[in-house]
Amino acid sequence: MVVAEVLFVPGTTLVGILGALVTIAGVYYAFISLEKNIAYAVTAGALTVNLAALVYGLRSGVWNKFALKNSMQSRAFDNRLDGLYVQMEGVATSDIKPIGKAEFADKIYEVKSDAGFIRVGTKVWISKLENNTITVKV
Repeated sequence: MVVAEVLFVPGTTLVGILGALVTIAGVYYAFISLEKNIAYAVTAGALTVNLAALVYGLRSGVWNKFALKNSMQSRAFDNRLDGLYVQMEGVATSDIKPIGKAEFADKIYEVKSDAGFIRVGTKVWISKLENNTITVKV
């Protein structure tokens, strides 16, 4: 269970604690039901197996298979405002209250209104382009 926790669940979680508790319960059971010498051997075996699994996991490079090596460099809507400019004329294709849709140069964009409610079909002009937000006015 400890290995499963390390492989599949990041951080110390319930699964890791549960694995440690099961190991401890097994060692405890060995002490209450077996002879002392055998119980010590079970304890040594449990410690050896757990330590060997940890050392093997760290030294073998198995963690490299799970490690993230790439990162995303792009962002959503990077080129969204290309071809648009301030004072460009368009038409509201939905009610804009204060967010809706408008068409500019045969493309539909999500826009925000400067003046509040704008009815569908109303001519609008771009008043501001900033932070991937298109602000329009009537």
